[in-house]
Amino acid sequence: MKRLLQGLILLALLPSLLALGPRLRAERPGPVVLMLDAEAAWEEARSQGQSLLQTLQAYRALGVEGVAFPERFVKDWVAQGALLYRTGQELREMGLPAKPGWYYVKGEGWLVGLLERAYQLPSERVGPWLGFPVDIQTLPAFYPLGEIRAAKEAGFYVAVRPINHRLRRLDPGLPIVPQEADAVVFAGLEALGYPYRLEEAQGLVKVPVALIEGTPQPGLPAYREKGILRLFSLRYEWQLTLTPEEAADKYVLAARERGHQLLYLRPYPYPQDTERLLKRLGEGLKASHIPLGRPAPRDFAPSPWRLAAWVGVLAGLGLLALGLPLYGPLVAFLLLLLALGYAGSQAGALLAALVFPVLGFLGPRNGLWLWLRSLGYALAGVVFLSALGSTPATVLGLAPFKGVSLTLLLPPLLVAYSFLERDFRAALTRLFQHPLRLGEVGLAGLALLLLLLALLRRGNEAPLVPELELKLRSLLQDVMVRPRFKEVFGHALFPLALLLPWPRWVQNGLLFLAALGVASILNTFSHFHTPLPISFFRVVNGALLGLLLGLVGVILVRRLRAWWLG
Repeated sequence: MKRLLQGLILLALLPSLLALGPRLRAERPGPVVLMLDAEAAWEEARSQGQSLLQTLQAYRALGVEGVAFPERFVKDWVAQGALLYRTGQELREMGLPAKPGWYYVKGEGWLVGLLERAYQLPSERVGPWLGFPVDIQTLPAFYPLGEIRAAKEAGFYVAVRPINHRLRRLDPGLPIVPQEADAVVFAGLEALGYPYRLEEAQGLVKVPVALIEGTPQPGLPAYREKGILRLFSLRYEWQLTLTPEEAADKYVLAARERGHQLLYLRPYPYPQDTERLLKRLGEGLKASHIPLGRPAPRDFAPSPWRLAAWVGVLAGLGLLALGLPLYGPLVAFLLLLLALGYAGSQAGALLAALVFPVLGFLGPRNGLWLWLRSLGYALAGVVFLSALGSTPATVLGLAPFKGVSLTLLLPPLLVAYSFLERDFRAALTRLFQHPLRLGEVGLAGLALLLLLLALLRRGNEAPLVPELELKLRSLLQDVMVRPRFKEVFGHALFPLALLLPWPRWVQNGLLFLAALGVASILNTFSHFHTPLPISFFRVVNGALLGLLLGLVGVILVRRLRAWWLG
């Protein structure tokens, strides 16, 4: 039966690999566009006595071909001098028949005309003044349309950033999304029209919309049919703590390893620093073979071959049921129920991530063959997970993988469970009668601490990442596709566990921790927004580096043991 199930896994691999073709074609890097924030660039232009277009043209020589126009508020136009703002009481004191408690503006005719139709509010005219019953200073008030047209005519890629507000009128005749726009980057924390007017707002958007890295915007999936572009930017407060070279490297990393197409930039306070940022960014993109240009949404139709991966996943589940010493079929059945009930349409992908990191540990402990077997099963699971989980929504980041924590927690626990003996009554009796040693307690506590640490440190923004590790990450990113440290750690433990004469319980503890590194392989590929080749090289680099460190560790431990006993 085991041979039959292993054969089914091998047979399912080929069609599952073929199913990855559409995703691989959609993930080709570039083109990307360097996009400057118009309001920040406008401040720089004004300080130099230039127009916005003149400043953009100066940056064009450094690769900037895009400009993003955030929608302005009424108060911004007032600060600029395009509008005058008065309360109704002030106008009454001037002798005008204004309403007390109302708020009035006057100024450039085109803008006042737009504001008269912009809000779901009553309004009135008092001579040249336009009044509203609520203070409108913080309401959205369109864009500098002349500057948008000038940038478009000059050939720049133009994005606009509309603001969602419950009082704004979503009228197709209003320039909420001007016709010159090439893309929409929603401002704030939610998409235009969210939550109750999404269908109305969709009619205003005719161009692709941006998915901003690290900024979930409710309502964004409703615009999926318009096309999605992945956008990366740095919080300006954080950018100012980085050198231009450090900031540029983060943008290059986002384009190379996470498939971002819109690189949203804000100038440094000093133009020289901005030039350094752009020069380093251009060099990094060129070295990574990522072209500049006009980005297009990445979309693909999932291949029907992906369904063959279910055969491989269920065969792997069968191997798990046969390989566990106690109640294997029951455990396998519970895992299937968990995946179906928790992950829904992603059940196959989650099941692959839970099962295949365990299978390599169920065979004989024949030295480094156990490591190679574990790696092979994990990579087979990667193929099935990627085939079943790769959809346009998951690859774009609109539908994150369900069960990321489970993929790191359950496989090591299942590996530990596999260490139990079939005669569990005798095993429990021996465990109960085993004399407790302080060293054993310490090692067990250390193992649990390391498992907890791995779970708490998930993600780039984890709270327990020391500064030294951040610097080491940055160094590795400059020379290779950086492996995950959990995987390096796990692979390094295999030689230490299998090539040294440990007591059985110590070897079991080391293999339990090594299983965390193997589980991390599947966890790496569950980040579907990361291109497949990047995840693959991350895993390969982690395996090779970890194995090398483990072999060095074996030599050191042997010499230390010889010295201690000598």
